Amino acid sequence: MDFQFLLDGFAEGLQNMTWLEAVAVFFGIASVFYSMREHIWVYPTGIVSTLIYVWICFEYKLYADMGINAYYFSMSIYGWYVWTHPKENQEVLPVTWLDGKGWMISAALFAASYPTLVFVLSKFTDSDVPYWDSFTTASAFVGMWLMAKKKVENWIFWIITDLVSVPLYFYKGLVLTSFQFLFFTVLATMGLFAWIKSAKTYAKA
Repeated sequence: MDFQFLLDGFAEGLQNMTWLEAVAVFFGIASVFYSMREHIWVYPTGIVSTLIYVWICFEYKLYADMGINAYYFSMSIYGWYVWTHPKENQEVLPVTWLDGKGWMISAALFAASYPTLVFVLSKFTDSDVPYWDSFTTASAFVGMWLMAKKKVENWIFWIITDLVSVPLYFYKGLVLTSFQFLFFTVLATMGLFAWIKSAKTYAKA
């Protein structure tokens, strides 16, 4: 895949872009931007983007991703509450690392959701990408839960999700969304380092 091919694909994506996809992309990028900065606006902007993508994923038969966007919506409400209601001795919910129990729960969530999604998509839908769709959904499922808990490791799961989503959405013809996930990969990497720094700061306090 050469650079000219990427440019041609991006140009094609812009030509075929609907206003609805453009709005979803804009608010999706804004949500990641605010997440990097631990700003509460990560949730209202994310809610707008995810609601739009529920419809877009339905249209393009990305049923697992449709479900995960519905899950994003509910977890955004939960995360919004958790972030704005820290413990009594805390001004804000601090960024922290997962402990052993947290890693076990995260691994269990992924291990349970991935094969379940593959089975459902393969047996009960007309999805032509059940394994890819299920993988991005399962990893994002864990990432969203960890973000609501303000765990550093949420960015690791987002990076994995974004990297796999780039070719998935490109294959489905949602070229602009594919480039959005490529940009998300860069932002998620930046977010990982920013939250590592933040966790160290909270640990010293």
